[in-house]
Amino acid sequence: MTWMQWYDSLAKPSWTPAPPTIGLIWRILYPIILVSFGFVFFQAFRGKVPWRTTIPLAVNLMANLLFTPIEFGLRNLTLGSVDILVVWASIVATMIDVWPRYKWVAVAQVPYLAWVSIATVLQLSITWMNWGT
Repeated sequence: MTWMQWYDSLAKPSWTPAPPTIGLIWRILYPIILVSFGFVFFQAFRGKVPWRTTIPLAVNLMANLLFTPIEFGLRNLTLGSVDILVVWASIVATMIDVWPRYKWVAVAQVPYLAWVSIATVLQLSITWMNWGT
């Protein structure tokens, strides 16, 4: 069974976005993430901010990149739920940490946080609906 057949076979809430919609949202968010996170990493490289400022960003990038292999490669809904909670928490941590230095970076994360909040509720719902199957 392909990953798409597997995903299609899962019980999902009625409000689940179609895969093309999810893809479109990520195509909008990834450039925002690239520019804003890249700016903070560049500032850390220049010594303008402490390197610890980049920790939540690095955690976020790693967790974000791991979600697809966990969810669709391993087909592990529970681990996918843990991963997306890490993504969500690291966005919040990033926003809090960069706010005093670069408010625009924190504000730029609002659409990312909004989408990941929706995606987190969706992931937790799918995990719950398919528990034990």
